[in-house]
Amino acid sequence: MSANGPRVGVDVGGTFTDLVALAGDEIVTAKVPSTPADQSEGVERSLEAAGVEAWSALAHGMTVATNALLERRGARTALVTTAGFRDLLEIGRQNRAGLYDLPGPVPDPLVPRELRFTVAERMGPDGELEPLDEESLRSAVEAVRAADVEAVAVCLLFGFLHPSHEQAVGRALRSALPEVHVSLSSEVLPQVREFERCATTTADAYLAPRLGAYLGRLGERLRRPGAPEPLVMQSSGGVTGLGDAARRAAGCVLSGPAGGVVGAAHVAAASGFPDVLSFDMGGTSTDVAPILGGEAATTTESVVAGVPVKLPAVDVHTVSAGGGSIAWADPGGALRVGPRSAGADPGPAAYGRGGEDPTVTDANLLLGRLEDGLELGGELTLDRSRAERALAGVGEPLGLDAVETALGAVSVANAEMARALRTISVARGLDPREFALVAFGGAGAMHACALAEELEMKTVLVPRAGGVLSALGLALADTRRDYEHPLPGLLGELDPGRFEDAFGELEQAARADLDSPELRRAADLRYRGQSFELTVAAGDPERLAARFGTEHERRYGYRMEDEPIEVVSVRLRATVAVDPAEPAGGPATAAGDSPERPAGGGAPSGERRVNFDGDWRAARVWNRAELGHGSTLSGPAVVEFPESTCVLAPGWDGELDASGTLVLVRAS
Repeated sequence: MSANGPRVGVDVGGTFTDLVALAGDEIVTAKVPSTPADQSEGVERSLEAAGVEAWSALAHGMTVATNALLERRGARTALVTTAGFRDLLEIGRQNRAGLYDLPGPVPDPLVPRELRFTVAERMGPDGELEPLDEESLRSAVEAVRAADVEAVAVCLLFGFLHPSHEQAVGRALRSALPEVHVSLSSEVLPQVREFERCATTTADAYLAPRLGAYLGRLGERLRRPGAPEPLVMQSSGGVTGLGDAARRAAGCVLSGPAGGVVGAAHVAAASGFPDVLSFDMGGTSTDVAPILGGEAATTTESVVAGVPVKLPAVDVHTVSAGGGSIAWADPGGALRVGPRSAGADPGPAAYGRGGEDPTVTDANLLLGRLEDGLELGGELTLDRSRAERALAGVGEPLGLDAVETALGAVSVANAEMARALRTISVARGLDPREFALVAFGGAGAMHACALAEELEMKTVLVPRAGGVLSALGLALADTRRDYEHPLPGLLGELDPGRFEDAFGELEQAARADLDSPELRRAADLRYRGQSFELTVAAGDPERLAARFGTEHERRYGYRMEDEPIEVVSVRLRATVAVDPAEPAGGPATAAGDSPERPAGGGAPSGERRVNFDGDWRAARVWNRAELGHGSTLSGPAVVEFPESTCVLAPGWDGELDASGTLVLVRAS
């Protein structure tokens, strides 16, 4: 390791906590079981396992905010809003997850009705319509005090355009209740659409105390002489400091998945594939995302656990199909997989830690894709006999033996993951046949060939650090801040000076927050009469209309040349490289792998029977450490990586490229 310490990324998953440390040409990895009770403990254990005592930068991806939303275990939160709009958070958009499921379940709001309070005031599009009533404000503050809450969200009508009333409410709450966290919608999300703005602000308040407490523990655990404070991955794909992450809690709800997408973009670019779909299959879930032109696609339309979070986020779609997803039979006699997961404790039946439910990992073990007796994370050993008993128990009522149950479980999981990949490609106007698939996570490379065939994709990339690629993405991520300013009006009628003034204000804030940031402008646009907008690059305002038309046609299949275009808001992305200097070793090392050594003429380490679609085939087993640049292999085969396993199905060929990525291609 270098004198100043390595760049370190630590990613906490549902089952394992992964670490990657980069220093010059050297890459060190570690994988230890996650510690759900306190994720910071798993972070510390991963550093001990890797022998890392200091670092030049350490970035952390976690699921604390995500889990708090999923499990509804955030802070006790109050909401203060405009009189007459107390139930806005509950009414929402009246959308239904199932179009024809009229009484379908609706997620509980984060703030119950008895904790929603109002103030008499009213702002309109052009400014104040009714002044803020001081008596109603005092009553609201006292009601919040009596409610004994940990956080308060403030969202007033048109507060995004005219924030003075919100700011007055915020000052009163912060003065009277200094120990209570206060989130203002004009600070969290200065954007049109009162429900989404209210929901995002409420989520920010709901998560802030829990996330702040966790990050405080993390900072204490990782306090080292001379080592900088840890950084935290945001949903946007960039990292920020502990304090900023705690203050902007809603911006971290997709912290975990974002690191994997950043890592996938780096390794794919190093192998010459700028357009890819990332496929991260972990122990609890699978995350997929599009990467265009070497950059992760982002969105402001995320919905997490039924809560809209309209902050910039990597365009990740998550499904509950992972290695730990439990196989079960429904009352109708159909084999199902997930959403319940065995997690890290007790884990799959094969772990021998008390779990009795069969999982996708158990199925892969029984089908020969994983080796009986394989050690995971240095603490777990797979036991094929336990997996077989668990699978047989689920299959017996269905008339299936253990192997048939395993094949069914893998097929069901693959179908769910293929659906997710179509959601982030076909549904976004992208043809998956024109993309490569980057497979990573502990289980991704075992399922990649089957998914690529299902989507008619011809190329699969399996990075050398694929089992810990999310941690690699964290180690390589830039510091990032996102800024937004409302700017309503017709594009053709807006004075160009207003654009410059708006962007100038955002750029001034960015330069005050970051040291010499790289700035990138964008604007939210829509055709007049539309309810939702698209974000397009705004480098040259005169070409905005053309860029919007092109993006609208790609996304929705049409454009309206004669329809006026409305501007909704302007955005600014500010980034700073964590370490501007390229690591020794050049681009290959920057992608997370030291330059791959030439092929050494290594031979397979063995052979075992693997089941492909019901047929047992003899598959050669390769040790990834014995392969080098230019090594070639053909399916059926199994390549065993330090933290994962890759399965080459019959009809697939593979070759190692110079950056250490195993490039799989379907035989013509």
